[in-house]
Amino acid sequence: MRLSALLLAATLSTLCVSPAARADTAAPATAPAAATEAHHPLIVVTFANVPRHPAGRAGTTGSHYGGSGYLVGQSAHQQAQRVARAYSLREVANWPIKALRVHCVVFEVPDDRPISKVISVLAKDPDITLAQPLQQFHTLTDSSADSRYNDPLYDLQTNLASLGIPRAHERSQGDGVRIALIDTGVDTSHPDLLGRIAGSRSFLDEMARSSDGNRHGTAMAGLIAATANNRVGIVGVAPRAQVEVLEACWQLRPNADDAACNTFTLARALAAAIDAEIPLINLSIAGPADPLLSALIEAGLKRGAIFIGAASADADSFPANVPGVIGVGSVEHVVGHPTVTAPSIHVLTLRPRAQYDFVSGTSAATAEVTGVVALLLASDPHLSAGAIEKLLKRTAGSGSQANPAEALSTANSVDASAALAQLEATRARRVAATTTH
Repeated sequence: MRLSALLLAATLSTLCVSPAARADTAAPATAPAAATEAHHPLIVVTFANVPRHPAGRAGTTGSHYGGSGYLVGQSAHQQAQRVARAYSLREVANWPIKALRVHCVVFEVPDDRPISKVISVLAKDPDITLAQPLQQFHTLTDSSADSRYNDPLYDLQTNLASLGIPRAHERSQGDGVRIALIDTGVDTSHPDLLGRIAGSRSFLDEMARSSDGNRHGTAMAGLIAATANNRVGIVGVAPRAQVEVLEACWQLRPNADDAACNTFTLARALAAAIDAEIPLINLSIAGPADPLLSALIEAGLKRGAIFIGAASADADSFPANVPGVIGVGSVEHVVGHPTVTAPSIHVLTLRPRAQYDFVSGTSAATAEVTGVVALLLASDPHLSAGAIEKLLKRTAGSGSQANPAEALSTANSVDASAALAQLEATRARRVAATTTH
């Protein structure tokens, strides 16, 4: 993988020329998965960025980057070059983050210096606003779970009854709610996703992308929004929602759900979701605490976005460690302190190439709760993340009544039907109070 990292550096060398020479650049650099496997460690460094706006050609309104006109400023570009020279670093990729108003650079440490010492030194540089390792994140699927079902449709979707979905669908099916799925790619041609995918963007390079690497994302998309009543396959939790696929993770092994992402690919996907004002963002991943990604989520929360993230046993695990993120755990095996829980064992969903199978893990539980939140947003688009969290907690615990044979821990188990019923009751009381006065 060392060779691919060097090839990446060569490919991106055009981004390191002067701002004047790059005035017509239409897209930022991408950081492929292969870069995270370089021989030397990679770090993420940000610089305060005063954006520049390139002069347009005569008779035009000017060129735009990503539709926003937000480009790398002269000072940020020069600071990055200075830092590379001063600290003997090699630039691998770079990208201006509009949401944080910074220029983000991935550097390779091309020698045997301890990465902790390099970051410690960089943190003291007055031109640098953040320095951290380029970290890796993993989807939370349980590959060791027992798959006893030969028939992929055996005992169809017991998770839906536990979540109260059949009754919830009488009130809401997620009509029109936009959901950002930050994951691997998705098989958008799957017959159970027709009409459900609003768009798809990739933040990986061509080496990392693969038509056979869409297992995890396809599974999560199916849990969230597989089409209902189409005489095909299964029913999604929010079967009328619109999923926007933001590919930031890559599959690690053939025919396995294991996938990984890194700070850079996740940052680009998160920023894209925030800039597009997508109200609901699914993160079926977990990994170490990450300052840059946390800052992006905090920026998104301030703009009203709602983040649903996989919770793990580690209380400081991203993204559930960020205040305001709804962390989802397993209802069958509660560990740590998740905000809410949902079914996570042998959950039926989609596979690429029009197939179906069972998945296990809190990745699945996270996607289910994202679907439930979409049902709530379709009923009341003005709900905040805090209001949704309180509503889910207040109505949790009754979903297992539809499945009494299951030995479920229901302390924080989401019940979509109860949540929607309480939402409607609250609205009715508010209307009644208004008319009375």
